[in-house]
Amino acid sequence: MYQDERKLDFKPLGMAIKKAREAKGWTQEYLAQLVDLTPRSIMYIENRGQHPRLNKFYLLVTLLDISVDQFFFPCSQTGDDNRRKQIDVLLNGMEEKELIVIEATAEGLKKARETVE
Repeated sequence: MYQDERKLDFKPLGMAIKKAREAKGWTQEYLAQLVDLTPRSIMYIENRGQHPRLNKFYLLVTLLDISVDQFFFPCSQTGDDNRRKQIDVLLNGMEEKELIVIEATAEGLKKARETVE
């Protein structure tokens, strides 16, 4: 019987959790209270890539507005993919008004490219 040997490297997700937590100005202690974990557990998740239980993972990423697609479905292309991941992380930290500006800018660039072609 075939057994899939892929394993999730949780370290990048842990770093994303830490970055999002810090961007919100939350301490590890505060986040731990919100998700009913110990501050030490939060530290292990962020710094050591410890895997939390699924329901705790769900709470963490939804509270911190983290998109997990890039971690679960990494692309095989490295250059453009890394840039897209970096942009995605930046977008996750933006407020709705800032996202409206980014969307309008992207639409303007697309329209300008279409007129040149």
